[in-house]
Amino acid sequence: MLDKASAIETVIRKLKKLPVGRGLDLRTYKRDRSVVILRTAEDDFEVIEDGFDQQRFSEDFKGLKKLLKKLLKREFPRSNKIRVYDVNTDDFL
Repeated sequence: MLDKASAIETVIRKLKKLPVGRGLDLRTYKRDRSVVILRTAEDDFEVIEDGFDQQRFSEDFKGLKKLLKKLLKREFPRSNKIRVYDVNTDDFL
C-alpha cells in the first residue's frame, strides 16, 4: 500500500521498469474503485478508469503523469492509502 501523497512518483517509477504486456492496478482501501494502467507498447499506455466514471484513455509516457493526477483526484478523493497490484494485459484487453 502506498501513501496517496507519494503514489504518482512511485507508480511512474514502477511503470518505467514494466515490460510490454504488464500493468498496475491501483485500488482504494475498500477495493471498490480502480485505475488500471497497462503498457501496450514501449511508449504507449492504456488507462482504464472504473469507479465514479468508466472510461478508457490511451496515453504516451509524457501525458501519463498529468492524467494520473486527474484520475486519482477524481476516483480517490478521501483515500489516504492506495493498493497497488501487478496485472497482465490479457485480463483487461
